[in-house]
Amino acid sequence: MTEKDGNISKRATDPDDVKPELDDAWFEEADAFVGAKLVRRGRPKSDNPKQPVSLRLDRDVVDWFKRGGDGWQTRINDELRKVAGI
Repeated sequence: MTEKDGNISKRATDPDDVKPELDDAWFEEADAFVGAKLVRRGRPKSDNPKQPVSLRLDRDVVDWFKRGGDGWQTRINDELRKVAGI
């Protein structure tokens, strides 16, 4: 092995070259485990997930619900549940 090959081998195994920088950004992106179980971030999965649909409604109906502010789609859903009796 030449001296040049020895230098390459030494540089490739230098621990400072292969370990990540453990800064705040690295920890923000890291997966969290409790024991062997991966802890999922964010909101837990819903027992009753919403189904995305495309529905054609009269403009004045949509405008009326939108005037109530954020949550207008939820209010439409609530009204449909009342009418359906569920």
